[in-house]
Amino acid sequence: MVNYDGRRFRNTAYAADEAPLAIYRQQGDLLWGDFAGGDVRRGSLTGVSDVDGILDFTYTMVLADGEVVAGRCHSEPLVLDDGRIRLVETWERYGDGASTGVSELEEVR
Repeated sequence: MVNYDGRRFRNTAYAADEAPLAIYRQQGDLLWGDFAGGDVRRGSLTGVSDVDGILDFTYTMVLADGEVVAGRCHSEPLVLDDGRIRLVETWERYGDGASTGVSELEEVR
């Protein structure tokens, strides 16, 4: 089982100084986290982790322009050669700007 408690992640599609930084917390199968940076003023996520470290969670965030965003995400972990985790995320955004996509986050040490 992957333990995400205290791990930090950034989206690989952005330069480090432009990508929001996410800090994950975990207690048993319960997962939560906060993220901010780049065009995200504040975000949070809440969900669960299964025995293989696969995550299912919902997220909310407020962007720099004041837009409020909500959605859900399914993330599958890959362990990199150096021991860090890469999360391959399949996400869905709700509301007026509804969309779907795939993103990759990498653990930051």
